[in-house]
Amino acid sequence: MAEVKSFIPILKSYLKKMIDLGGSDLHIKSNSNIRSRIRGDMAIISKDIFPKSAVEMLAKEILKDDFEKFFTKKEYDYSFVLDENYRFRLNMFYQIDGISMVFRVIPTKILTIDELQLPNAIKKLTTVHRGLVLVTGVTGSGKSTTLASMINEINENYPKHIITIEDPVEFVHKDKKSLINQRSIGENSLSFANALKASLREDPDIILVGEMRDLETIEIALHAAETGHLVFSTLHTLDTKETINRIVSSFPPIEQNRIRITLASVIQGVISQRLVKTVDGKRAAALEILLKTPRIESLIAENRDSEITDALLEGHQTYGTQTFDLALYELFKSGRISLQEALANATSVDDLKLKVSILDTTKKDDDIDFELKEAK
Repeated sequence: MAEVKSFIPILKSYLKKMIDLGGSDLHIKSNSNIRSRIRGDMAIISKDIFPKSAVEMLAKEILKDDFEKFFTKKEYDYSFVLDENYRFRLNMFYQIDGISMVFRVIPTKILTIDELQLPNAIKKLTTVHRGLVLVTGVTGSGKSTTLASMINEINENYPKHIITIEDPVEFVHKDKKSLINQRSIGENSLSFANALKASLREDPDIILVGEMRDLETIEIALHAAETGHLVFSTLHTLDTKETINRIVSSFPPIEQNRIRITLASVIQGVISQRLVKTVDGKRAAALEILLKTPRIESLIAENRDSEITDALLEGHQTYGTQTFDLALYELFKSGRISLQEALANATSVDDLKLKVSILDTTKKDDDIDFELKEAK
């Protein structure tokens, strides 16, 4: 790479290329090629090697006075603005070859619940007045996008005071019917717990906590939900059962029964999501949805988590709850994803095959078996 005075223009060219390719994350690693995650898969988007010294200079250009903090902490979260249409959540970290950076694209335009083609149950959760709503899934599963669409729905329709606590702030909301104060950890507050404690004295109707990372934050969030606030947050859990278990098991055994009863009382919904590839080469969210019902409340309080999946199936028609497999089935039935993709992401392949065979009685079992093998 030729000697240059500034690496920012080079960075911006890579970010624009990634966006043009439909990518979600740009990876810059010292002494390696530039790569991007495109529709879920990693791909090399430039044969150029970014030298260790160049990546360090880029880090200094981006962070300026904060570079010393990064040097001390060895990892750092930051925001980077490309233009009026695109912002990025940036994480820098040291690894054995030098510095690496990951830029996660955050579109300025906040998609609505309808534009994301999310189930009606998601919109229903924006109308509740108090309690706890969780959006869960692995990194990159679209949790922030779903939460942003829900906050936007409230902002468009209700006169509320909303406080968001994030690390860093991702989607920027403009005041509409609601008043929205957004706080970034490290820049506007020292920690999630500190900001969450303070928010209870700031007259909020709704509090969004970017992530429930530790016991203190979880406990304060439960307290906020108990005392009449609506709390939105995220967890890195795979499904609704694991989400309930993760919260309860965060506490010492002597307190877990109390926490179960509290959680059963305040939980309004758990949305667990996975991104699956659509037939047109894009991605869609498959959602497992738990909504508060008398049975769900009893199952959580009585430590009968193993029965939650059956309760979600039984409550589908009446309440709008659903399992992952039901979500995959609906995406397949609507033609948005292939059978292979549905089977590859299913929790119970046999159950999903049975539903598909009932849907299409002209499809032979051998055909389904063949497509299953292809999916594997």
